[in-house]
Amino acid sequence: MLCRDGMISLICFIVASLVSLLPEILSKLGLDIYASYFTSVWLLYAVQYIVINILIFLIFRDFAYQVAVRALFLGYIFGIGILVSITAPLSWQTFGIYMAVLATFHYSEFLAIAWANPATLSIDSFILNHSIIYGVAASISWLEFLVERYYFHNMKLPSAISYFGLILCITGEILRKLAMCTAKHNFNHYVQSEKSDNHELVTHGVYSLCRHPSYVGWFYWSVGTQLILQNPLCFIAYAWMSWNFFHDRVVMEEITLFHFFGEDYAEYQKKVGTGLPFISGYKVDL
Repeated sequence: MLCRDGMISLICFIVASLVSLLPEILSKLGLDIYASYFTSVWLLYAVQYIVINILIFLIFRDFAYQVAVRALFLGYIFGIGILVSITAPLSWQTFGIYMAVLATFHYSEFLAIAWANPATLSIDSFILNHSIIYGVAASISWLEFLVERYYFHNMKLPSAISYFGLILCITGEILRKLAMCTAKHNFNHYVQSEKSDNHELVTHGVYSLCRHPSYVGWFYWSVGTQLILQNPLCFIAYAWMSWNFFHDRVVMEEITLFHFFGEDYAEYQKKVGTGLPFISGYKVDL
C-alpha cells in the first residue's frame, strides 16, 4: 500500500501534469479564456506554475512540502514535455519526449520506494541530486541537442532512432521498477555496508533473469535518452560512462553481498549473469 508521502507525491504529480496541459486542452475545445490575459504562452505557464507552488506552500509543511514541491515540478515538466512532443515544430518534438521520459524516471524512483520500501523514503529518493557528474552530463546532452539542431536541423527530426530510444527507455524503466518492487525492503539507492535483520537474498522474479536488474534498466534507460535526442556524441559518452559506473558499482555491491550471504550468493552468481554487457562482477572461490 502506498504510504502517505507517496500519495501526496502522486496527487501533486498528476495535478501538475493536468494543469500544464489545461491551456492546450481548453484551446482545442474553443475555450481559449487565457488569450485576453496572456499574450505569451510561456508567461501563462510560468504564472500557472507559480500559483500551484503557492498553493502547496499553504497546504503542506516540513517533509510533506519537500515531497510535494518536487513532485509538482516533475509533473509540470512531464506535462510540458507531452505538449512539446505533440504541438512543437518537428525538430523540437524529440526533446519533448525526452523531457517526459526524464521527469517520469525521477518521479517514479520516489514512487517505487514509497510503495516498496517506505521506511527508507527520503527526498534523495527522487535522485534529482544524484551527483555533480550526472547533472553535468545532462547539461552537456542538452547543449549538444541545441547546437546540432541549430547547425543540422534535419538531424533532430523524429526518426526510427528516436523511437527506438523511447522503447529502450520504457523497457529499462519497467525493468528497474520491477526490480525495486520485487526486492521491496531489500532495495536501497545506496550500497549497504551492514546487513539488517530482515535483509534477504532475492533470486526470484526479474532477479532470476539477471543479478542486477535495476542497474540493467538504468543503463539502457541512460543510453536510450541519447537515442531519443539523437545525440551521437553523448550516446557514446553516456554508454562509456554508464558502463564504467556500473562496472565499479557491481564489484562494490557484490563484495558486500558475498560478505552478507557467502556461499548462497556464490551459487546464485554461478546460475545468473549480471545482465550488463561485458560485466561479470566480483568473483571469489568458496
